[in-house]
Amino acid sequence: IGLDFCPALVLCNTALMNISQRYLPFCLSPPEDDVDLEALVNDMNSSLESLYSTCSGQQTESTPLLHNGQASSSHQHHHHTQHNQPRHGQSHVSPELPSSSSAVSPQSGLRRSQPMHILAVRRLQEAEQQLRTSSLPAIPNPFPELCSPASSPVLSPGSLPPGEPSTGNYIVKIFSEDGLGKVVEIPADMTARDLCQLLVYKSHCVDDNSWALVEHHPLLGLERCLEDHELVVHVQASMNSDSRFLFRKNYAKYEFFRNPLTFFPEQMVAWCQETSRTIPPSQLLQNFLTTSSCPEIQGHLYVKEVGRKSWKKVYMFLRRSGLYCSTKGTSKEPRHLQLLADLEDSNIFTVITGKKQHGAPTDYEFCIKPNKGRGEMKELRMLCAEDEQGRTCWMTAFRLFKYGIVLYQNYKIPQQRKTLLSHFSAPVRSVSENSLVAMDFSGRIGRVIDNPVEAQSAAMEEGHAWRKRSQRMNILGSHSPLHHSSLSSVIHIAQLWFHGRITREESHRIIHQQGQVDGLFLLRVSQSNPKAFVLTLCHHQKIKHFQILPCEEDGQVFFSLDDGSTKFTDLIQLVEFYQLNRGVLPCKLKHPCTVVAL
Repeated sequence: IGLDFCPALVLCNTALMNISQRYLPFCLSPPEDDVDLEALVNDMNSSLESLYSTCSGQQTESTPLLHNGQASSSHQHHHHTQHNQPRHGQSHVSPELPSSSSAVSPQSGLRRSQPMHILAVRRLQEAEQQLRTSSLPAIPNPFPELCSPASSPVLSPGSLPPGEPSTGNYIVKIFSEDGLGKVVEIPADMTARDLCQLLVYKSHCVDDNSWALVEHHPLLGLERCLEDHELVVHVQASMNSDSRFLFRKNYAKYEFFRNPLTFFPEQMVAWCQETSRTIPPSQLLQNFLTTSSCPEIQGHLYVKEVGRKSWKKVYMFLRRSGLYCSTKGTSKEPRHLQLLADLEDSNIFTVITGKKQHGAPTDYEFCIKPNKGRGEMKELRMLCAEDEQGRTCWMTAFRLFKYGIVLYQNYKIPQQRKTLLSHFSAPVRSVSENSLVAMDFSGRIGRVIDNPVEAQSAAMEEGHAWRKRSQRMNILGSHSPLHHSSLSSVIHIAQLWFHGRITREESHRIIHQQGQVDGLFLLRVSQSNPKAFVLTLCHHQKIKHFQILPCEEDGQVFFSLDDGSTKFTDLIQLVEFYQLNRGVLPCKLKHPCTVVAL
């Protein structure tokens, strides 16, 4: 066995060399002064005894192997464990790690300091550090996400690079229209549609497949509706610190599949002009969804020049490969086309502060923002259309060219789910409900109504009688027919379509945010007449206002939209009527503007 590989002998040789360096100069130097040889011999004997006790202590324990002057990791862990746990009959400090100042030996009184190996010193320092750490009380970490993001990840802007796969759960905050937010924990693979379904379930909303998750940038004045298949984690990772998610209605998310001709006017579709004939709606959508066909959206747009406040009107072409502008009139030659934005690496946003922040020439501004950008103004491509129909056409075509058939699949998923649930939509009547019959108690003796038509008319009369009876009871003793205790003046407050005292501009903003589709409406209190109400309705992407005036007849107050020709006892009855009948309105009331607090 090679003696160089025995750690005990190595330590012994090192100690002997140190002893010889300390005492040989006294022996070899000329005796200038008297030296106490007896004390010198006793000192050497005590040093050898301490060295023998150290070597014998090492032999009783498992000695770690040395590899290139360092202990192996597997044995080193075992070695530390033995030092931290004292054995029976020994002190807490191991004999192979003596103190740097002095140590008490059972055989001799005072022992001088001894040389130690460098690895032994390191082990002693590590052991002291472990003892010091274990003696401290266990205090829970108040910020675990700052120390161990892998075990408890918190989703913050920029914490996850876009496009990289991720696992685990993340925390996101969703805001509602009233500015309050809700914190939810979602998996990394949750899509925007699934998160909307979760929020609908938690907020007890009506699930009509029109809820959307909106990416909102308040400093830039931009927002866009996330597609149903987009991963929320990846979108949040590419957002700035001031950005947030909003939960709101968006009826126009897939409206172009139902009314494509409204969204794509023939003068803006290049394929329509080349064929010189009217395209059926199904053929128009098929051309946009298939990759083999090459439709184009063309028209004039205002473009904000980079680094300047001025806007320039140029002729634009939107293709599958990107957005191009013509440098020479309306020429489509490749030498006259300049690429402005790439569809694959960009997203299209609606600008909500166009004239105020950017000095736009019209109110119909939109923006193309790169996905990997830092959110600065110079990276944005600001555009402005002539009217709302033009802006909607450009933005819808951008989505179709970028996602293609995926948008149609997102649109069909709720339709397929509705078809599957239609078989279970009819309520199942129990035996006790089937045994119920219609009764007439108007006479002295009650009778069973066998005729179903008579039973239905009796139910209608009873409902109207109850409404009139409650109306008389509420206005009893009131000085004015419009007293606040009246049922007709307060019954509409809890309705989703009633928004109270909001301004005309605020009603426009809500209509714009929720899609500007035909039949989108809300009711509000009139600013000019406190006793009247206003119906705000969207038709052909234009917002119109209709005043609802109260009228009194035989001491009872009614509400009318057409100067008393059609009267209603309350606003709920008025809304229900115009949901079924167009009347004097340009279209029926279809979609109520809903604001839900999370």
